[in-house]
Amino acid sequence: MLTVGLASTITLTMAETKQTVSNPLLHPSGLLFGAPDFSKIQSSDYLPALKAGIENQRANIQKIVTNKAKPTFANTILAYENSGKLLDRVSSVFFCLTSADKTPAIAETEKAIRPLLTQLDNEISFNEKLFLRVKYVYDHEYKALKGEDKRLLEETYKGFVRSGALLPKEKKARVEQINNRISELQQKWGTTLQDATNGAVVWVNSREELSGLSEQDIAQCKKDADSRGGKAPYAIVIVNTTQQAILTNLDNRALRKRVYEASIHRADGTNSFNTFPIATEIAKLRAEKAELMGYKNYASYSLEKTMAKTPENVYSFLKSLIQEYRPAADRETAAIEAYARKSQGDSFNLEPYDRFYYSAKMKKEQLNLSDDDVKPYFNIDSVLVNGVLYAAHRVYGLTFKERKDLPTYHADMKVFEVFDANGKPMALWYCDYFRRPTKRGGAWMSSFAKQSKEWNQQPVIYNVCNFAKAPDGQPSYVTWDEATTMFHEFGHALQGMLSNCRYNTLSGTAVPRDFVEMPSQFNESFASIPEIFDHYARNAKGEKMPDDLKAKMLRSINFQPCYALGENLASTCIDLAWHVLPSKEVPTAEGAKAFEQKALGEVNLLDAQIPPRYYTSYFNHVWGGGYAAGYYSYLWTEVLADNIAEAFQRKGALKRSTGDEMRDKILSRGYTVDLMKAFTDFTGLQEPDTKALLKQRGL
Repeated sequence: MLTVGLASTITLTMAETKQTVSNPLLHPSGLLFGAPDFSKIQSSDYLPALKAGIENQRANIQKIVTNKAKPTFANTILAYENSGKLLDRVSSVFFCLTSADKTPAIAETEKAIRPLLTQLDNEISFNEKLFLRVKYVYDHEYKALKGEDKRLLEETYKGFVRSGALLPKEKKARVEQINNRISELQQKWGTTLQDATNGAVVWVNSREELSGLSEQDIAQCKKDADSRGGKAPYAIVIVNTTQQAILTNLDNRALRKRVYEASIHRADGTNSFNTFPIATEIAKLRAEKAELMGYKNYASYSLEKTMAKTPENVYSFLKSLIQEYRPAADRETAAIEAYARKSQGDSFNLEPYDRFYYSAKMKKEQLNLSDDDVKPYFNIDSVLVNGVLYAAHRVYGLTFKERKDLPTYHADMKVFEVFDANGKPMALWYCDYFRRPTKRGGAWMSSFAKQSKEWNQQPVIYNVCNFAKAPDGQPSYVTWDEATTMFHEFGHALQGMLSNCRYNTLSGTAVPRDFVEMPSQFNESFASIPEIFDHYARNAKGEKMPDDLKAKMLRSINFQPCYALGENLASTCIDLAWHVLPSKEVPTAEGAKAFEQKALGEVNLLDAQIPPRYYTSYFNHVWGGGYAAGYYSYLWTEVLADNIAEAFQRKGALKRSTGDEMRDKILSRGYTVDLMKAFTDFTGLQEPDTKALLKQRGL
């Protein structure tokens, strides 16, 4: 095997060498909890800082493997845990920007640093001397260790094994090649998809074509056009999902079709962007890597470390939902088409770009309700302060103070200092809510710094979303779905803020994919609790939403519920279909679309009316993110979340004692406990109950 030795070096230029001396990323910032000082950080600081962090970890690993003392937990496992502290601090800041504010300078740095980080990962994963020390500790100390020490040793050892440490030399060499190539492809994927999505903008020549949109939406289309070069007076920006919310109110059917087709064809080769070659190569490489590791496919390899354990268990879970969903979905589609034909004639055929439009009209007629009726009550600032943060105060005793003195990477951001119930400062939380061309689509949570007692580090957490920002001086409003997204992402943030773990590796959201979405989906439940809802759903005069309007809106949540479930099921099955393939059966880029259609047909989800939330060509979770063979986790954790929400209702949803129990048993524990046991301890259920999801969805 060609082993890349840890003694290999990264060459710094003379300018970079000088810059590291004063580089603000290489020294503690001096701000609260070591928050990044964006007032001092320049784009040019990241590359030398990342290179210095790599060299620092490389040197620390070298100290471990050359230590002549007998391997112990302290001199090997703990030393390894601490070896990348500097690199972790720098990369946590940098990789926030690669998703949230990817300027050309940041993109160039990412292109330069990705292969160096992959090289370091390979060096560490395949360092035989290091692994032998880890294995010695595992063989001799595992039974004697307890608590977090035992879990850290177990996760460290298994991490090396899953990376290929036990493979023969020739297989290690091939895994290393695969890792390098996947890293290159994922970076190419991210750049291509962002460019494709930005390029899919639909230009509109007249205000009349935007009939049906609110004044705020039209103003946003004007703003989006101006910020993208002004090729026409108005522009409709494509967001990350297949369906586009703007289709709900757009009267012009031809324009609806243009928007929908721009979305689904953004990166499938029908224009200048084609991600299929990237996706199929990644799929093939993942399958080959799994086979080298002794698994029949990548899904089997990936799912081994999750709650679900096997692809068969996931398919069994999904089929139980599809069985209930399919007939209800067909009835729902038929009802919408029948409604549309009342105004459009018996020959009218409902198309996917029509569904949101006529569903909204149907809802307005049957419930006397539209999004425009309720949107004035969802001022984003009120949803945040009087909803999201207020709920966290009621349930967990947290209080929040805005810190306008702490610098951010963009002027739209807000920063809050978080205090525990006893008044002790415990975290910082940043929110970056408004969309811009330098930000990828979607919504997410991550951290500038995770909580760790070992590192004496308090959590510094952030949320990122993509909401439309009103013109300067005007309040920004969100839809109900966007309001629940704020609660959702803050649920992730809470798991980061409330973490109370010793080790960085185990803290916060460092849990399997089919558990990590549970706290976020559970936190959505607070958005509709009457006391919380009334506290934030207020108009510009401060008046709460009238009771009759509130009742209609809450009833409307489950109006025609099949679409949301169906688009998720379809994407989940696409993800699994790609990752249960042996490497020899992965289709070519030219055959990818046909494979996708065949896979949906086999599970009875090939439905033009309810397309996948993400088609393969823009499925960032799977090809660019960490959800390969794991997108099912959104539905799996929704079941967990619904089960926990029912337990909250039994125990008192807004009682501090209930929140404290949730915090103690689940949210503060990271990956230091058995997650199924923690779930059982809180809910009393021995396994997740899917009936709760169907009930919550109105099915």
